[in-house]
Amino acid sequence: RPWARGLAQPLGFLEHKGWIYTAQRGELTRMKDSDGDGSADTFETVCDAWDISGNYHEYNFGPRMDKEGYMWITLNKPFGGQPYADPEIKQAHWRGWAVRVHPETGEMFPMAAGLRSPAGVEDSPWGDIFYTDNQGEWCNASKLSHLEFGDYHGHPWGLPTQTLAGEPFDSIPQPVSGTWMKDMHLQIPQFKMPAVWFPYDKMGKSPSGLRWDRSEGQFGPFSGQLFVADQHHATVMRVVLEQVDGHWQGACLPFREGFQCGIIRICFGQDASLFVGMSNAGWGGRGNRPWGLQRLRWTGKTPFEIHEMKAQPDGFTLSFTEPVHVESASDPKNYRMESYTYRLESRYGGPEDDKKELKITKAVVSEDRTRVRLHVDALRAGYVHELHIEGVQNQSQQPLLHGEAYYTLVRIPKTTHL
Repeated sequence: RPWARGLAQPLGFLEHKGWIYTAQRGELTRMKDSDGDGSADTFETVCDAWDISGNYHEYNFGPRMDKEGYMWITLNKPFGGQPYADPEIKQAHWRGWAVRVHPETGEMFPMAAGLRSPAGVEDSPWGDIFYTDNQGEWCNASKLSHLEFGDYHGHPWGLPTQTLAGEPFDSIPQPVSGTWMKDMHLQIPQFKMPAVWFPYDKMGKSPSGLRWDRSEGQFGPFSGQLFVADQHHATVMRVVLEQVDGHWQGACLPFREGFQCGIIRICFGQDASLFVGMSNAGWGGRGNRPWGLQRLRWTGKTPFEIHEMKAQPDGFTLSFTEPVHVESASDPKNYRMESYTYRLESRYGGPEDDKKELKITKAVVSEDRTRVRLHVDALRAGYVHELHIEGVQNQSQQPLLHGEAYYTLVRIPKTTHL
């Protein structure tokens, strides 16, 4: 039985004080079942301070609540013509922005600019907000980014709206196409690098919903890590984050594939299973169904996987879900690594640029055999460091389920850490 009807492309739900909040195309709405008959009968507009031009691409994502009790929404930019727009700036207001809204008063606050197609937004266990963005113009590779007030994430579409936002946004200039993203802060101080790049086709094509595993081990060995869905590849990926010199960065790794179609949203249930909501409406993706809802449960068996990948001043530390076979794990020839980066460009997508093979000089296994310290020549800040492991086994001499990891090394740590 439907609980609510007549919603315009709701792409997120959040329960708060007895209400269900959802971001529709034109507003943040809250709903409740006031008479207890199993269907929503009270609908209230909380905020509709952004514009709709009539373009098909004007999706809204969220809401998610931050540690101060505000609800965050990410607004898709149009793609193509805008039938109705502000005649002075020739754009619909606030498209390509992240905003936050007071859940009671409905007051909206612009928080970050430069978003493209920010199909997922999520609050972390410590209360910060992160979002996923899709590869395209001014976004050469899909990414996960940390959202903070005053950030600029690279797409120029929403910049005309900054005249309405005031400080610190009113000083953001147009970016110069072709600039290395690692150097963009020299041109635009508000520019923020991603936390994680998802290399195109290797780690999906269209990242969408994301959720932290807060199950304390009920979902398996990856408690505290972030799971990110991909609409095109119909996959769920893992992300391991750490903060280095004030910037969030980390690695993305394969997790599960083969869902029945493109994944839009994921959510953990009360039993710590992962619900996976899917649709291929509007965009094609892998799988043989137009839509679906599937549930992923942990069987209780721990796979042999890379558990974490953490940066060091001269390489990386890998941890594993099981103790490794020392001889295989200590052989540097069983590891391959290359690094590459991206430019900020006006064209649609872009290649892995400035590629370089890196030499792994030493692999040192820890005493408990659950960690390997890789010593790598010539780490490069602002580059993805792509790792492939072939030949490393556990103590039963079984190979890794997935032997790939992609670490976005925005900043190189100054000191060694565990």
